[in-house]
Amino acid sequence: MNCLIVSATILEIKPFIEHCRISNKLDYIDLQLDFLITGVGSLNSSYALMKHLQVKKPDVIIMAGIAGAFSTKLSLGSTVVIKEEALADLGVQEKDGYKDVFDLKLLAPNQPPYTKKKLLNPFTVLMERTKLPKVGSVTVNQITGSKKTAELYSRKYKAAVENMEGAALHLVCLNENIPFVQIRSISNYVGERNKKKWKLKEAVTNLNTELIRLVESL
Repeated sequence: MNCLIVSATILEIKPFIEHCRISNKLDYIDLQLDFLITGVGSLNSSYALMKHLQVKKPDVIIMAGIAGAFSTKLSLGSTVVIKEEALADLGVQEKDGYKDVFDLKLLAPNQPPYTKKKLLNPFTVLMERTKLPKVGSVTVNQITGSKKTAELYSRKYKAAVENMEGAALHLVCLNENIPFVQIRSISNYVGERNKKKWKLKEAVTNLNTELIRLVESL
């Protein structure tokens, strides 16, 4: 089985790469790993994924990265698996509020690969294998910096976290019918730009611990 490990930056999965260099556990399972560092953002991720698929189609894709949480119900450093993605900032801000592409009727709510305006992960067995809490996420082009916007995204899309690449993974894999799973560790709370309060190191450590466990269970 070929497994593609995807991340926006190498820093997010560097401990996993180092683990693979010194561990022989993967030698005893039928698993070949490839790595793809896409760069930050959904555009870079979409391009990198599709370019890779032109050369090689993996049996499963795992995206690993950090994320911001909308609520303190998720503790900093904790890890989750993403069950659905929404495109949060693709739309227009009008006098009566924000409208996304579905509100504007530019896309139908159930136009494939969307289901009720969201990009769902149908590969439940993979998600269950992570043994992580399943949460909804939004993908944004601009990191949310205001409490008002954070509340809008959280309420409108019933999202627990936000990131900048997840929707690209979901859209590509759904269109190409490739099993996938996305795991994220919480580095900060959305709207909190004081990086002294972030738990980036802890988030990366926990992310890679879960990534190692997941891959070695495949």
